[in-house]
Amino acid sequence: MSWLLPRLLAGLALMLAGSALGYVAGALLGWPFLGAALGAMTVVLLAMAVDGLRALRLLAWLRDPEGRASPRDAGVWGELAYRIERNLRQRDAVVSQEKGRLAQFLSAIEASPNGVMLLDRAGQIEWCNRTAAEHFGLDPQRDLRQHVTNLVRAPAFVHHLQSEAYDQPVTFPSSGGRGTLSVLVRPYGEGMKLVLSQDITERERAETMRRDFVANVSHEIRTPLTVLAGFIETLANLPLTEVERKRVLGLMSQQTQRMQTLVSDLLTLAQLEGSPRPPSDRWVPVSRLMRTVEGDALTLSQGRHELRFRTEGEAMIAGAEAELLSALGNLVTNAVRYTQEGGCIDVRWTVRPDGSGEFSVKDTGIGIAKEHLPRLTERFYRVDGSRSRETGGTGLGLSIVKHVVQRHGGELDIHSELGKGSEFRIIFPALRVKRVEPMASSSVPLSAR
Repeated sequence: MSWLLPRLLAGLALMLAGSALGYVAGALLGWPFLGAALGAMTVVLLAMAVDGLRALRLLAWLRDPEGRASPRDAGVWGELAYRIERNLRQRDAVVSQEKGRLAQFLSAIEASPNGVMLLDRAGQIEWCNRTAAEHFGLDPQRDLRQHVTNLVRAPAFVHHLQSEAYDQPVTFPSSGGRGTLSVLVRPYGEGMKLVLSQDITERERAETMRRDFVANVSHEIRTPLTVLAGFIETLANLPLTEVERKRVLGLMSQQTQRMQTLVSDLLTLAQLEGSPRPPSDRWVPVSRLMRTVEGDALTLSQGRHELRFRTEGEAMIAGAEAELLSALGNLVTNAVRYTQEGGCIDVRWTVRPDGSGEFSVKDTGIGIAKEHLPRLTERFYRVDGSRSRETGGTGLGLSIVKHVVQRHGGELDIHSELGKGSEFRIIFPALRVKRVEPMASSSVPLSAR
């Protein structure tokens, strides 16, 4: 109120001045007091007109302050315009700052791998990020202000949203049935809801694989243990002849070897998954790998197959020799086991024109149906479980091959046709293949050895 007294004093001074002038002018006409009254009134009216004009200018600016400066008048109206303008500028600065923070916050939510959706008290979509739109099959712009239950009609989600029991998340298939969603609803504000969605397809698949893995390991170990327990009981309780005793001990040894092989393969897989990638500066001669694998194949085949080992373009591979031997040995061993007597197994190493290397194992065995090919490298997956056990396989060989190939940056390619044989190819990248002095290729059938 410090501005009121000066304005009153200024108004009083103007009235006195106008009254004095009016008195002087009225005295000349013989009406001094009337002149004084008219003079005071005239000055007051003029002051009010000037004051009203300034107020109108301020009001016009307040109606549309954007892009224009406030009126630069003197006195209280000028001070008032200045203070209003300053407050408006400060408010705009605060609003701009908050908008920036909001945009930053929304950008962070947009970058989240989880879906975020905001619902008002009526269940309408106020906002959602791109991830939530993908999860629920929504359009982030077109579907705003739409009831979410009209767009997301999964019965589990609708029931969960209407039940208002939000302690636990709800799980249901995502839009289009391409995966599985876990959705958590959290109330906030006055009846509004925050919907958080997460794609748990990979987690569910990993959990399923873990359960299958544990079940398969338990099954694989339980069978030989049951056999061993039965034979031990037989040896302990029944009098056996020497021939029977040797037969029982032989079967026990066979089951023990089967468990040892299974444990060895499991340890190999665990080592492959937990150890660093093989070095890229340790070179292994391909000829040495081929000789070792060829010797193992000859021992396993015992003259029942025609074996061909050929090296076309001598080279060296950068990596771990033990892992490479394990992968190549598994492929050749499988070819021998699943090829009938008299069949042909062709093992070849080739250096491609682009510098990459290819190790292929082709057989004329029983072959594999097409529907089984995508799952061949899964742990314990068998096309024919009984046949695999008869041949001594653990169901882990191709899993080991896949891990070794991936650790060396290569690719595993499988072609097979039921009844016509199979071909497994390992392709090593050019960075891990180094040419050496060419050597004569070898192709020696078993009959010539």
